[in-house]
Amino acid sequence: MTIDTEPLKSVSDIERTTLMTFLPGRIAGMLGGRRWRSLAPLAVLVVLCVLITIANPNFIELRNLVRLANSAAVPLTLAMGLTFIILMGSIDLSVEGTLSVAAMVVVLLAANDSNGNDYGWWAVLAAIASGTIMGLASGLVQTMLRIPSFMATLGMWFIGLGLSVYMLGGSAIRLNDASIRDLALQRFLGLPLAVWVAIGAFVLAAVIQYHTRLGRHILAIGGDEDVTKLSGVNVVRVRIAAFALAGFFFGIAGVLAAAQLGQSHAVIGDGRLFAAVTAVVVGGTALTGGEGGVVNTAVGVLIVTVLANGMILLGISPYIQQTVQGLMIIAAVALSLDRARLKIVK
Repeated sequence: MTIDTEPLKSVSDIERTTLMTFLPGRIAGMLGGRRWRSLAPLAVLVVLCVLITIANPNFIELRNLVRLANSAAVPLTLAMGLTFIILMGSIDLSVEGTLSVAAMVVVLLAANDSNGNDYGWWAVLAAIASGTIMGLASGLVQTMLRIPSFMATLGMWFIGLGLSVYMLGGSAIRLNDASIRDLALQRFLGLPLAVWVAIGAFVLAAVIQYHTRLGRHILAIGGDEDVTKLSGVNVVRVRIAAFALAGFFFGIAGVLAAAQLGQSHAVIGDGRLFAAVTAVVVGGTALTGGEGGVVNTAVGVLIVTVLANGMILLGISPYIQQTVQGLMIIAAVALSLDRARLKIVK
């Protein structure tokens, strides 16, 4: 009886090849796997705080920590809304335009130095509603016209800026409503009320992502939209709801920005988009969607805010600060991408 050893040899070759490809992949997984990527932002935050404290002990003074928390309020609220969009694998560039509209609405409807309006907290509700409507419009444009979210929200960005310039007449209008200004001026347990509002926005976003059907569907779309459709999920409806939800958070951020500055002007949102996107990506939410979440984003906001605060304490030039922030977002994107899912990079 003879035994054909050729198949055995082929199997052995396959096993040897598999082993040779498995080991480097395993090592790479240990160094850059999903678990490492999820813990890396928190580790970076801790190391960053330690290094800045060593370089300048004033960093951990209570006054500076309160200042740091206050400066993180608006970016955190914006980033909460943006996280839901990026989780789907989309992008929302309307951040600055929507924030400008919300800030414009709250200032023009509350007591101000431009007209006789004095609608109090109804102005706040109107501002949040305006942000939600703009987000809803972005979602409708993107889904109904079937154009990339990049272009749909870019258009809404400039629409928002145009409305703000037109309504404000190109000038700054002061917010005179004391109760709304108290969001920035009054404190509870040592922190400005704006910080507590931002924390509330984070809690709300976490509840939506982890404990609602909408949150699960948003994550599923980012993971695999085709499979999500086959599962019976109305993807169009979820996308529209996600953009409206993002606009809701942008509206809250607009109110906080107006309260902190005590006024509104057309460029009140200038630079906010980059800060929000950086925070989301640095926190570990993948631009390809389906990975990350609002908890990651909260850590990302702290990293961005702590880094900016630390560079100011160390007397680093603003131009160098921008360079560092640019390098940081490139590094974060490079580390957060799951290249196994990317067959082509355009």
